[in-house]
Amino acid sequence: MEESYVIQGKFTHIRYRHELSAFTVASFKLNDHQEKTLTVTGILPIVDSHSIYECVGHYKEHERYGMQFEIEEIHLMKPTDEDALIHYFSSSRFVGIGEKTARKIVETLGLNAIEQIRENPDVLLNLFRKNDKKIQSILRGIEMSDELDDSVVFFNQIGLNVRQLEKVQVTYGNEAVSIIQHNPYRLMEDIDGIGFKTADKVASILGFEKQHPYRLKALIESEILESCIRSGNSYIEKEKFEETIKKRLKKEDISFECFDYEECFEQLIRDRFIVIEENRIYHYTQYDAENGIAAFLKSFPYTFDYETKIENIDEEIKIIEQEFSITYEEKQIEAIKMFFDHPFSILTGGPGTGKTTIVKAILTLYQKFFYRDQIMLCAPTGRASKRLSECSGMPACTLHRLLKWDLETNTFQVNDQDPLYLDCLIIDEFSMVDQWLFYHLTKASHHIKKILIIGDEDQLPSVGIGTVLKDCIESNRFPLLRLEKIFRQSNGSDIVELAHEMKNGQCERLLHGKDIAFFECPSERIKDQILNIVEKAFDKGYVDQDIQVLSPIYSSVCGIDQLNLSLQKKLNPPNPFSKEIRVGYRIFREHDKVLQLKNLPDEDVYNGDIGEIIEILKKEDGYPMDCIIVDFDGIIVEYTKERFELLTHAYCISIHKSQGSEYPIVIMPISRSFSSILSRRLIYTGITRAKKSLILLGSYETLLSAIKNQNERIRQTTLKNRILAE
Repeated sequence: MEESYVIQGKFTHIRYRHELSAFTVASFKLNDHQEKTLTVTGILPIVDSHSIYECVGHYKEHERYGMQFEIEEIHLMKPTDEDALIHYFSSSRFVGIGEKTARKIVETLGLNAIEQIRENPDVLLNLFRKNDKKIQSILRGIEMSDELDDSVVFFNQIGLNVRQLEKVQVTYGNEAVSIIQHNPYRLMEDIDGIGFKTADKVASILGFEKQHPYRLKALIESEILESCIRSGNSYIEKEKFEETIKKRLKKEDISFECFDYEECFEQLIRDRFIVIEENRIYHYTQYDAENGIAAFLKSFPYTFDYETKIENIDEEIKIIEQEFSITYEEKQIEAIKMFFDHPFSILTGGPGTGKTTIVKAILTLYQKFFYRDQIMLCAPTGRASKRLSECSGMPACTLHRLLKWDLETNTFQVNDQDPLYLDCLIIDEFSMVDQWLFYHLTKASHHIKKILIIGDEDQLPSVGIGTVLKDCIESNRFPLLRLEKIFRQSNGSDIVELAHEMKNGQCERLLHGKDIAFFECPSERIKDQILNIVEKAFDKGYVDQDIQVLSPIYSSVCGIDQLNLSLQKKLNPPNPFSKEIRVGYRIFREHDKVLQLKNLPDEDVYNGDIGEIIEILKKEDGYPMDCIIVDFDGIIVEYTKERFELLTHAYCISIHKSQGSEYPIVIMPISRSFSSILSRRLIYTGITRAKKSLILLGSYETLLSAIKNQNERIRQTTLKNRILAE
């Protein structure tokens, strides 16, 4: 019999509804941290988009539309104080207490269970034996939160989890309840990790109307930042934003004339949540980032008694050529000299153009002549920093680790008050660095005397806001060397040649290269073709870690989610010897290949890192709680229930997530359904992840159209203008 599952969330969009049978196809947003949207189907009543529903059913793989959830039963959720307490007692704060035990506590002791336990711990003897470890777990959990527990029902009812709860307590203290009841939108301003959606959900539960002035002000601020995050622009034009906000209000059935739009703006300006220049609206974070970066670069370096000229550098380079058994080309020698002649310089070039050999020469000379200096190598991602370390033979770290980023507060412990004491900084994969991150790096870098940034200007820009590499290059303010000649002649050289062809809108080598293959096939057959290709690769001795499937989107039959499900079935099917655990529609199984979705600096694991599940521990087997243990190249990380959402399968990942990494074999679907998002830059970034073999499959016509299309949207920033301003 097919296993049934329960999901909770809201209906966001009805895609199809048959009026007579009530058969419905809808988008359903899960009520969890990731707020992932699923496609659900079933015979459904008319639903309210503002209410939370619990749906019972099972997952089905549709041949054309991918994974769907078929609803068998549906219930309107009505949160109660009892539900809130059960959720609280079964949270990670109470080790070894599951939902069943939590329900037993609440049913026995009632809604004032916390107060009873605090006043007389012996009440727990009515539930457990005297020496039961659960008693100590409960007492420790309650002691951890002190006064906070008095309001736990309130906070759980308004939808805040335990981690958010603790942040609220640290920020507001005993005034937390009254502050939030007065203005729940303050959560956006004061509590990191809480945005408009969460604050708005709290406000709705507390009975705030959609037209409330607090809400409309918060909506404007949120929409400004969200518009920039969606577009990558550092600002939005005032006229365009007014149209955006009008559409948003219309969708919510709110009249634009119902509030004083200009007064809201003036208040946001007075409170410095936004800054307006001419017709441009900036969220204060991006305004500060642009100005801070420009001011730093125009004044760099801040130490002027530092000399890194090397006498007879040409002779020294010849010694290195003999040591490395290579001959540097004129441009490469120029790049080495540029580094030593200038405090801030930029090196850019595509794959195979010799960036790595230049860095090795720079490091060799620097350590020889300036051996007392502190030098640091870093990159935006864990995999990129590891690759930089392997290529250079020196330690490297991520920028977040260098700046001691704190996950809980979203702040950097290394800053202008506690800066970096380094002499030289080399940053690789700089195209991935966004404005906000680079701004915080500059704030901590006033003691640094020399900076080299390295990146491929033809790759995708950062996931975050801005185009820092592009703006620095186009300002023509800094020494720049652009590498164009291809040196890589070993395995994978045809891939390098193809990448450089694509920059010019060509792809001749795709049909003739020995390291490359293209298979024409319709979208509905792409998945099966990929499975066949992977099976053949395994037959040739390749393993999971050698093969990476890249797709540009998550939905669709050949999107990331569907391909991960299919590849898992193929590469790591269920077996009696591998434990597994279900998280939503995903099943995590021992030996699964998984991807980290957020930075965990304390664990030394970062967004985009790929690992393997080496063990799953389950409560039903006698362990205190469910736990997934992952090996990230020798770094072992434990994930309890609250952190399961930080993992996803990595048999197929997005092209964005693959940046900074290389894989022996890359497989990329090019479906017609991707046409609206495919671009030359996206495809170029994907194919340059391949070291030995590249396989594309799908529509050749769609591929050609994408790489010939030069009308890519250019991000709007004013960083270049600020760098050039006197």
